Amino acid sequence: MTRPSDRVLKGDSCAPQRSLFYALGLTEEELSRPLIGVVSAYSEIVPGHLHLDKITEAVKAGIRLAGGTPIMVPAIGVCDGIAMGHVGMKYSLASRELIADSVETMANAHGFDGLVLVPNCDKIVPGMLMGALRVNLPAVVMSGGAMLPGNDKGKDMSLSTMFEAVGAKKAGLIDQDELTYIEQNACPGCGSCSGMFTANSMNCLCEVLGIALPGNGTIPAVYSGRMQLAKKAGMAVMKMVEQNIRPRDIVNEKSLRNGLACDMALGCSSNTVLHLLAIAKEAQVDIDLNMINEISQSTPNLCKLAPAGPDHIVDLYRAGGVQAVMKELQKKGLIDDSLMTVTGKSIKENLEKVQNLDHHIIKDIESPNSPTGGIAVLFGNIAPKGCVVKRSAVDPSMLKHTGPARVFDSEEEAIDAIYNGKIVKGDVVVIRYEGPKGGPGMREMLNPTSALAGMKLDKDVALITDGRFSGATRGAAIGHVSPEAASKGPIAVIQEGELIDIDINAGTIHLQISEEEMQKRLDAWQEPEPKVTDGWLARYARLVASADEGAVLK
Repeated sequence: MTRPSDRVLKGDSCAPQRSLFYALGLTEEELSRPLIGVVSAYSEIVPGHLHLDKITEAVKAGIRLAGGTPIMVPAIGVCDGIAMGHVGMKYSLASRELIADSVETMANAHGFDGLVLVPNCDKIVPGMLMGALRVNLPAVVMSGGAMLPGNDKGKDMSLSTMFEAVGAKKAGLIDQDELTYIEQNACPGCGSCSGMFTANSMNCLCEVLGIALPGNGTIPAVYSGRMQLAKKAGMAVMKMVEQNIRPRDIVNEKSLRNGLACDMALGCSSNTVLHLLAIAKEAQVDIDLNMINEISQSTPNLCKLAPAGPDHIVDLYRAGGVQAVMKELQKKGLIDDSLMTVTGKSIKENLEKVQNLDHHIIKDIESPNSPTGGIAVLFGNIAPKGCVVKRSAVDPSMLKHTGPARVFDSEEEAIDAIYNGKIVKGDVVVIRYEGPKGGPGMREMLNPTSALAGMKLDKDVALITDGRFSGATRGAAIGHVSPEAASKGPIAVIQEGELIDIDINAGTIHLQISEEEMQKRLDAWQEPEPKVTDGWLARYARLVASADEGAVLK
């Protein structure tokens, strides 16, 4: 069988290339085996990636055990927590496209026969998977695993606790000593932040899609099981190379529908909508916000993990993990269990011996937290192309809300108003010109949402933005408003004090003005000067598509 590596290794014409492989210390025996690129996001700046050097070595050991030659190549990664609340967050979502491009570049330039992707945090997971789908070489995702929760006097806590503590301190609800204690104990070690935030959401969904092994989403970073799984991932990719099973054979419309169903059951981050739309485009599959809403309406929510509830990823792991959630959905035919996975077995075969070990953490399908899914898509005159909210993290009292708009043209303006006590109960905070184009980069708004939660206003104040929210956000935080303000979306013409109606269960969001008045304002709207005019973010702003299309590059 002809291999992609043949173009760099076979025949007299490849003697120069082989000489360079020998310069790497490789032997003839190693060059006679399949070359497997191990794409590692290891760095010393992202807590979720700090240990990926060890995970990478375990993957390489598994590849060698199964007769392959592993070659590690790097990928970048932004830590959203460190980038939060300043210019750094403009680079976060945008970096997903760079990561996808780099996977494509390294795989095609060096003739790899297969790939094992070793990410862990937010955009790095979908970025690597997008690149793998693009080149369509046999591939397995092997994530680094979740951080254990911190502990505050017997109570678990996470990074979201830390951000909310800042708001609590501003409101005088805690003192400096308590803030310092939380800051030093909320994140106890390596791994992706411990709740069902975006990183862990994507790691779980890769498992559901079938492109990662069972356990990928929930085995904690510091458990030996994570290293064992990494070795198995290395062995699994060799079987895929041998059988010529490729990512687009696994990630297809049916598996993406499975992913969306489990997304709803798990109560994943709203950012998964952006990432699944982008992954679908690379898989050459059409999904849209209407399909997401359809699946959400028919799929019950089974888990309330942080920030929606007190439980964390380690608790989900102990309850049976993602596979146990799939087992519950299987009972009512809410997933297609005939699909193949990187285990070499179907989902049905994978689930044969799986049990739900804790019906408190994973509700039984007959008695869910709610009959509908964790994410809702809303439409209305503010968002003709849709907007997204993590319904499972919204207090029931805020599922339906009408309030006056408090309008801000940047996150900084909004957070200043919140910290200075200018936002009161009943308000609807509107943060615009923070979308993919207008931001640019569609910043996460964890600072304003966590400030409101820390001030005990998350059950009284809604937020609407054409930017996005961290997976650590809770409350009526409605993001991804499309079209965005910078693309002449209606959110651009909302005026201070106008009433906004929100009905999350009905899927509607409406500004109380007439169609004629809305059109008059849009006709008079003038595009503002771009916020960034140099560097690659300026290029990104010119090329990026709307959030309802996954914020991919055109």
